[in-house]
Order: sequence, then C-alpha cells, then structure tokens
Amino acid sequence: MRHLLLAVSVAALALGGCDKAADGGSGKMVVGFSQIGSESGWRTAETNAARKAAEQRGVDLRISDAQQRQENQIKAIRAFIAQGVDGILLAPVVATGWDQVLREAKTANIPVILLDRQIETQDPSLYLSAVTSDQVLEGRMAGDWLVKEVKGRDCPVVELQGTVGSSPAIARKKGFDEAVARASDVKVVRSQSGDFTRSKAKEVMESAIKSLGATKICAVYAHNDDMMIGAIQALKEAGLKPGKDVLTVSIDAVPDIFKAMADGDANATVELTPEMAAPALDLLGAYKKDGKAPPKWQQTPTKLYLPDTAAAEYERRKDQY
Repeated sequence: MRHLLLAVSVAALALGGCDKAADGGSGKMVVGFSQIGSESGWRTAETNAARKAAEQRGVDLRISDAQQRQENQIKAIRAFIAQGVDGILLAPVVATGWDQVLREAKTANIPVILLDRQIETQDPSLYLSAVTSDQVLEGRMAGDWLVKEVKGRDCPVVELQGTVGSSPAIARKKGFDEAVARASDVKVVRSQSGDFTRSKAKEVMESAIKSLGATKICAVYAHNDDMMIGAIQALKEAGLKPGKDVLTVSIDAVPDIFKAMADGDANATVELTPEMAAPALDLLGAYKKDGKAPPKWQQTPTKLYLPDTAAAEYERRKDQY
C-alpha cells in the first residue's frame, strides 16, 4: 500500500510539473492562440502578424486553427489549459457560448485575452482584456461614406453580412444601419450572410442580382473585403461594372481590395488592422510581471481608404498578407 501511495504521489507531482512547465524549461512565456481559421486574407494576415509578434518577444506561441467551428475552439482552449500555458489568446468565432470554458481557464489561473472580436457574457472577469477595433464605428464609417457619395439619389443596397452570430457581423450591421437611417434615399433591400468568404459571398451576390435585377442595385456593403471581392466577380459576370454601375464599400483594407480600387472595381474600404497579437502579448506580459489588470478594452485604429491612395497602399501591403 505504501508503495502504491508513493507511486500515485510521484505521478501526481509529475503531472503537476508538466502543467507548470509548458515551456519545457526554456523560461519562455507560453501562449495558446485559438484562431478562428483562415477564411479570409485578413485572418491569414492576423495569424502571420501574431507569429511575428511572438518571435520578436521571445514567446512560445501555439496556434490552433478552429476551421470556423466553435467546438474546435473550445477543445483547443481545454488543451491549452491541460498544457499549463501562461495565457490564451482567443479570436471567438461567435459571440456567445464561452462562459463554461473560460471559467475553466480562470479556475486554472490562466488569463484569456480576446482578439479582434468581443463576446457576450454576464461575467466579464472571465477574460482579462480585449484587443479589438470599434466595429460599430467601422460600419458607421462605411454608411456615412455611402450616404455622402450618393448625394440624395435613391440607392438600394445589398448587404453581405459576416458569420451569423459573430460580433463583427452584429456590430458592423448596427453601425451601417445607424448611418443610413439618417438618409431616406439609402435602403438595404437585401441582407444575407456570406460567412466572411469570397465563394459564399459570390453565390449570395449572384442570387441578389437574379432576384432584384441587375439595374436595381445601387451599392454593395460587405462586412469584409474578401466578400466584396466575391461580389465584384459576380457583378462582372452579370455584365455590370463594379465601382461605377454599382458602388462598393467594405471593411478590412486587405491588399486585394486596394488592387480592386486601383483598377476601378471598388470604391472604399475601412481599415481593420491585423496587428492584434502584439498589443495583446504586451498586455499579457505586463500582467504576468506585476499582476496589475490592464484596461478591459484596448481599441485599435480605424481609417477610411479611397482610390486616390489605393495603388500605393497595395504596394505597401501586398507582401504583408
């Protein structure tokens, strides 16, 4: 019996040691990153920027690709907890359904920082901070630009929403709706999810053109640039000239949309910087050092880009994505 108890005790200590030494004895801060997937050029850029930021800071960053499924993200977070990481970065695919797994992380004393998206929870203490843009502002800026551009003429709009239930889709729709509500001439006549992907958005746009009629669409508003690229393809195949016959405004500011603007196929984009991990890792490092909780929200900058700078912006960004 004494031998059995001793064996159990040694095993428990070994497991505890593994949890506490996720760095393998290297002394590096170990951080798990539950990434949504690679559904867009922007998402890939965020992942690449995260790797670079971690390398610059000497952080062991472990990235899990959830392939746009919340259940995969929950599994990844639990795996990170079992590994005993120093912190977790979470880009949540949807806004709800996180309380249980985040409570598990909190119980394990592993701080969680949200990246580029918020969550809905009754207990904000479940995460340390969130590094995101003001997504309502992004939608409002897109709507304000369109209202100003149409100058009082009737403008039926097709809206390509992001993933249903995601915070960007909810917030970007809210901001756009607030902006165009002040202009009776601008009306959203069709609003459907393109799931933040080019292929799905192209299908949705093709359907909108068939049901509404090619000449009945004044503008397209897409919750991200990749969906707009898909919509542009659909418009061209229907014999329309995007950027001229149909105005376009979207969000992210990825290289392909700047190329489209330089080519005359798109009109405007609102920037969402992919540099989210760097400030998150800095917040986490400071917290691990002094134990002082950071601000609950760190806002990243937002800017509207138009065709006049598109060629230069494309050249500047094309190798970063």
